[in-house]
This record gives sequence, structure tokens and C-alpha cells, in this order.
Amino acid sequence: MYEHFFGLTEPPFSITPDPRYLFPSSRHVEAIGHLFYGVSAAGGFIQLTGEVGTGKTTVVRSLLAREPADVDIALILNPRLTVTEFLQTICEELGVSLMAESKSSVKALVDALTARLLEAHAAGRRVAVLIDEAHLLERDVLEQVRLLTNIETATRKLLQVILIGQPELRELLAREDMRQVAQRITGRLHLDSLSASETAAYVRHRLRVAGATQEIFTPRALRELHRQAGGLPRLINVIADRAMLGAYAKDRHEVTPALVRAAAAEVSGVEPRSRRWFWLAVVSTAIVIAISATLWLQA
Repeated sequence: MYEHFFGLTEPPFSITPDPRYLFPSSRHVEAIGHLFYGVSAAGGFIQLTGEVGTGKTTVVRSLLAREPADVDIALILNPRLTVTEFLQTICEELGVSLMAESKSSVKALVDALTARLLEAHAAGRRVAVLIDEAHLLERDVLEQVRLLTNIETATRKLLQVILIGQPELRELLAREDMRQVAQRITGRLHLDSLSASETAAYVRHRLRVAGATQEIFTPRALRELHRQAGGLPRLINVIADRAMLGAYAKDRHEVTPALVRAAAAEVSGVEPRSRRWFWLAVVSTAIVIAISATLWLQA
């Protein structure tokens, strides 16, 4: 709606995980490297966690956009599956042909996957399973994932599993009954929220990708945006988008702290406190204190 007004070619703050908009913060670059290592490693588990909105899915999409040529990746986006459904999904992702009667048999599905992994190994290829929202995995499904990593030759394991989820995933794997899975995790990384300087660079990066040729958010507005969003990329996107819409509605080509606060209030559903009323309250309180002190001295 406001793209032409600001001289942009596309919306800069869409919350879809477009790899073009991945901001190369040190932690996100490390996460991509972490995943690249994961899909090319020789079996076991890699764990990537982060709070909601820290950019985990965008990191995954960036990996898939640059998928290593010698790796076949099965991406599981919905882990709320039964064991049978989970195995079926992996088979579908890897292009494994199944007989109708095999689709309901865990043994038949595992046998088909084993054959597929051995075939890939013979061809010099690796196979990885990426499980998004892995903190939602049921215990029996996670145990089946562990069993799949037992598929091996005399020299190496044939399946690499990458678990991506919210911090609850760490709690899940810390449970006593999950120790066999936890012991097989060869790499762990946690995505933190952005700092104030990273938030400013993040916003400018997205605006440049969308075609901006000049600054749109004032420095104070960027600091306010970081404060309101807590450094979470998804929330930064939502608030920044509403702030730019507010600027467009007021026919302003610059986003100010006030517009950011109004946008954050709209997103959260909480009305912002007016500065005028804030200072009125301060002055009123000061007057009451002064009167009280005067009366006390006269008493």
C-alpha cells in the first residue's frame, strides 16, 4: 500500500521467510554455517533453538535455497504426527516409492527408508532430515527418529537429523527419558534476539532490499523500535510495517518514535500513554507534594 509513497519496489517487512531478506547478523551467519555443517556431517543430531520470531525458519529457508549439491534433504514442517505418518512424510520428501500395503506398516516404511539411504550412500550422497518446530515432537516419534540414526554401514551412519525449535526443545531433550537422544547431539546453537545496533542495521537492510535509497526511520525511531520489539525480528517486522503505514496515512516520508509507539500499541492492543498526560501527571504530583509540605511546615 505504501511502497510507491516511499519509493520501494516491494513490501520490506513481510513476515514470510524470504531468504533474500535474511539479515547477516553474526548469530544468524553462525546458524547457517551450523546447519550447513549439520546436513553434511556423518550422522547424529544437530540442534538449533530460538525464541518465537528470532528467524529460525528464515535460516532454514536460506539453507534450502543454497542446498548442498550432494545432499538430499527431507523437510518436516508439521511434527505433530504419529510415528507412521512421520515415516510416510520422510519417504514422500525423499521420493521413496511405497506399495499401498506398506504405508501403514512401520517396519515396511523403515525398510524402504533403509534401502533409500543405502542407495544414496552408494551414489556418494548424504541424506538429512530437518524437523521444524521440533519441540512439538511426541516422545514416541522422537524415539523413532533416534532409531533411524542407527541405520549405518560399517564405517558411518547414513542419516543426519537437524532439530529446530523453541527453547522448550532444550527442556524436552534434558528429560531423563530423552538422554539417548541428547547424547547423540553433536552440535547445539541458540538464536538470540537482536541488539539495538543490530535492529537498526536489520531495518536498513530490509529497506535496501526493498529498494529504499534514503533513510526512512529516524535514529530515535530505530531505538524505539528495538525497545518495543525486544529485538525479535518478526515483531520488528510487524511494528515497522504498521509504523510505515501510519507515516503514509499522515503523508510523512519519515517514521518517528511517536509513529513507532503508536504502531506497537496497535499491534499489542494497548493504548500508548500520551506524553502530554504523563507530564501533566508529573506536574500535578509535584504540586500536591509542595502543598502538603507547606501545610506540614505551617502546622
